[in-house]
Amino acid sequence: MTDTTAAEVQRHRPMLLGLAYRMLGSTGDAEDVVQDAYLRWREVDRSAVREPRRYLSRTVTRLALDRLRERRARERYVGPWLPEPVATAAWPLDPLETVEQRDSVSTATLYLMERLDPVERAVFVLRSAFDLPYREIADILGRTPEHCRQLHRRAAARLAGDRRFAPSRREHAVLLERFLVAAREGDLATLRSLLHDDVVAWSDGGGRARAARNPVRGGDRVARFFAGIHTRHRPGYELVELNGAPGAVIALNGPQALTFSVAGDHISAVFLVVNPEKLAGLGLLPSAT
Repeated sequence: MTDTTAAEVQRHRPMLLGLAYRMLGSTGDAEDVVQDAYLRWREVDRSAVREPRRYLSRTVTRLALDRLRERRARERYVGPWLPEPVATAAWPLDPLETVEQRDSVSTATLYLMERLDPVERAVFVLRSAFDLPYREIADILGRTPEHCRQLHRRAAARLAGDRRFAPSRREHAVLLERFLVAAREGDLATLRSLLHDDVVAWSDGGGRARAARNPVRGGDRVARFFAGIHTRHRPGYELVELNGAPGAVIALNGPQALTFSVAGDHISAVFLVVNPEKLAGLGLLPSAT
């Protein structure tokens, strides 16, 4: 690859990684897809490419679609599947400048996007996270603009959450730390007061680490679940931004990554990743005691 070619692809790398990660929920797969796109870019007649960013975006989207379809065809995941957590301040994702961009990389949104058809997912990502016009999305996916508009409307409706009562980032961070402190102290009353009645906790061990095989549902059960673990082991933790929102890396038999969704001033969903394969690239080790 010439210096000119390398400079061209490097300029678009954060955007392409962000696109591939939103499509696949895996940093390793995202890196592989972007690398494959670069290899194709190296071989193409670039004099025929008017817009390198558009060419690379199209290539990454199509490669990610192929990989997503292959993964779904062959994979039988053990227990709940959650996206690989990303320390968004350190990993070279595209800048999360808008609410839509931050939301499209959140653990909750990526988890829900697994329920979408791969093409629906691509349309949602390209439109919501990158604000591409429907005619460009249609060109990438080989669909009509109107069909892409319908797919986006359908995907957005399936992923819609009630953001009217979403807390500020500061309030979210305070709620997270109160949750962790209460869990470590075994303070069930405080834990329960922080949780929505219908809260659900998902734990992703992937068969490679000990984790709940089924979601834990309800405020009382979720409070007892986390209090039981944290009181017994009293793990350290480090607060860090994960997937565009406040999160924590917990030192408990190796690192664990915790994020949650908030409805109003209560935690409505908890996401705990303990699968070591999904944490290897996180690049963070908890130091708090």
